[in-house]
Amino acid sequence: MKPPWKPPTNFPSSAVAPEAAPSGRSLADTGLTEISALLHGLNNQLGVILANAELLEHRLGDDANKVRASLVVSGTLEAITTAQRLRQALASNSNSRK
Repeated sequence: MKPPWKPPTNFPSSAVAPEAAPSGRSLADTGLTEISALLHGLNNQLGVILANAELLEHRLGDDANKVRASLVVSGTLEAITTAQRLRQALASNSNSRK
């Protein structure tokens, strides 16, 4: 009988980048500057996803895959809008506390 499959030991066990892993701090302990920087990084990564999804959308031949790529494009655009709204809400919330 074949032994069970084991993941390679030279890869991280999580898809989350080590610097993005939860620090154990509560949201209240996280500074607004840090949250803004995290949202900026998220927005950058969403931009990469968007660019690649748009590229796939235009290069794919069959309609079913083009529809899937279009769904990724629209979902990513919605996520970018949400990240921008979060940054704006943080900014206005921090301004109202001053």
